[in-house]
Amino acid sequence: MKKLLLLYVCLLISFQLMSQSFNLTLYPEGEIPNYQPTGEKEVVDTGDIIKIGKVQVPDIQVFLPSKRNATGEAVIICPGGGYWILAYDWEGTDIAKFWNSKGVAAIVLKYRLPTSESQIVPHKSPLLDAQRAMRLVRYHAGDWNIHPNKIGIMGFSAGGHLASTLSTHFDAGSPDADDPVEKESCRPDFSILVYPVISFAADFGHSGSEKALVGENAPDSLVRYYSSELQVTPQTPPAILIHASNDKGVPVKNSIVYYERLIEEGVEAAMHIYPYGGHGFSLAVNKGYLSGWTERCYEWMSALNKNKE
Repeated sequence: MKKLLLLYVCLLISFQLMSQSFNLTLYPEGEIPNYQPTGEKEVVDTGDIIKIGKVQVPDIQVFLPSKRNATGEAVIICPGGGYWILAYDWEGTDIAKFWNSKGVAAIVLKYRLPTSESQIVPHKSPLLDAQRAMRLVRYHAGDWNIHPNKIGIMGFSAGGHLASTLSTHFDAGSPDADDPVEKESCRPDFSILVYPVISFAADFGHSGSEKALVGENAPDSLVRYYSSELQVTPQTPPAILIHASNDKGVPVKNSIVYYERLIEEGVEAAMHIYPYGGHGFSLAVNKGYLSGWTERCYEWMSALNKNKE
């Protein structure tokens, strides 16, 4: 009897621990939009950084703080990788653990990449997945101790481009949809953009991400559509931008032009430009005061959301 009781307690504890981190596919089986089976397989490189390529089945990995610590806020995280791969732990799960330490729910998005042969119209899939992730988190907000109006999007580099694209291309949901998830709004309540790619239309854009997403010699309409500084309106959600002035991969001007457009449209915005750090610094561990960028984002987000109470 004691052994059975001990086993039950162990299983209960195990379940509780597992329930704080779990994966959830974005779409019902067989209903992934803009997808065609090609026999292509997902690729995972487990070197110093976990890199995922050729994503076939997009999902979210959900990290929840304990109920007692939960603030009701949530951040959906889009790892970068130039739209070729996802730096999944470096700019994903490691970041999620920071947010959990603050009582914030964190959701890492494994989105499809336009460089995969399984995408029918390559440039559409990342945004479709980001929109669906926002709807899915909002749909489950009550189950996950999340306030439905305190859900933000966060992205790094090309993931920052995806986060800014969602921030400028969203809708209120489809009230007549059969799928209840699709009835939810996919508008983020705020965005956190870390050394983001923003513009394809300007000469300071990131050619690698542009080529991966829209291809070479893309029509001007498509280039403008994915140049987020050209898509800002008064309805664009508030944003905080983090960048290093010596970033040689994605010039800091990407963040600057987005910030300027937000201010011009009357959207609340903040920006921290650090003198060093280069590109792809993740948590900036052991990099002096640059490592405080996460705290600056937390402070900004907390103040923003406090006004909603």
